[in-house]
Amino acid sequence: MVLGILIAVDIFNLAFNPDIDLPQSLLSIATTAVFALFLWSPWIAVAALGIVFTLSFVTNTEFGVILAASVGVGLVMRLGQSALILVYVGAFLVATGIVAYGDLGIPVNVGIYLIIATVAGVIGFALRMASARGHRLEEQLVIQAEQEKEAVLAERRWIAGELHDSIAHHLTVVALHVQMLDDPDISRDSQEAIRTAAKKAMADLRFVIELADDGPRTSAVQTGDLAEAVDEARSEIESAGHPVVSTGDPRDTRLPRIAEIVLARIVRESATNILKHAGPGEVSIRLDVDDESAALSIRSPLPATPRRDLPSSGTGLNRMAERVIGASGEFSAEAVDGQWRVSARLPIA
Repeated sequence: MVLGILIAVDIFNLAFNPDIDLPQSLLSIATTAVFALFLWSPWIAVAALGIVFTLSFVTNTEFGVILAASVGVGLVMRLGQSALILVYVGAFLVATGIVAYGDLGIPVNVGIYLIIATVAGVIGFALRMASARGHRLEEQLVIQAEQEKEAVLAERRWIAGELHDSIAHHLTVVALHVQMLDDPDISRDSQEAIRTAAKKAMADLRFVIELADDGPRTSAVQTGDLAEAVDEARSEIESAGHPVVSTGDPRDTRLPRIAEIVLARIVRESATNILKHAGPGEVSIRLDVDDESAALSIRSPLPATPRRDLPSSGTGLNRMAERVIGASGEFSAEAVDGQWRVSARLPIA
């Protein structure tokens, strides 16, 4: 806006002052316009300023142009790159040398121009640093916002996973035994199973809520006790009418904590899937532990027709695979000889 005002003043004088020197006035307008070029292309602005400086010797306005060039140091320091700064400073020193030692007929003190150039350069450099710092802060804010967004999404995924792992199993037990309440022979057992599953689901829900709130823990969920997970799965599967054969020692002291937690999750999730989908027949839970690895295999009969009253989203299988792979193990879930087999092997060495 300032440049526009200066140019307007020069044009006004040119139009309404008949005594004004036309070449000098035009060169003054050109010098002012050069500063506007810095906002578009600093290189072109520097080249244009060089041309104006050369023409200034014809119109005897070299002092005004060198003054403009002194101020231009600030713009170059603010907007130019390293190469342009070096070129401009070199050209400016040459120009001041020409003005100082040229045959101009009058004494010239170029020190004042050098002082103006130094002050303008310092101001331009300070503005450059402030702008760079502002850009860095903006980038940091963007990165921080992305990190906060990822943290929120990760927390949501974690809550969803905990709800699935801890509560979906109990709700499956409730849904299964609700269908058995009409059978007088097992109605009492079904009522007890529903009561136990509902109680556990409420405890697990309180635990997840407290974890999400990061508040004081008043309840606890046993997610890493493999022996308890196997006993619980056997009881629930047998109550659904499937005989269970369990081999191996889930209390083997060679099992590290991480392996016990992962395998307990797999047993619980597999029990949920068996209650939902298994056909009539025997269920096998086999655990083999040696000095190098722990292998868990759970087999259940495939149904003759898929059950539609207890649908599955497939989330459980994905979470089991993620847990095993995250512990550097191997996981598979597939149909083999009319049975559904879930296998996991974890290193313990």
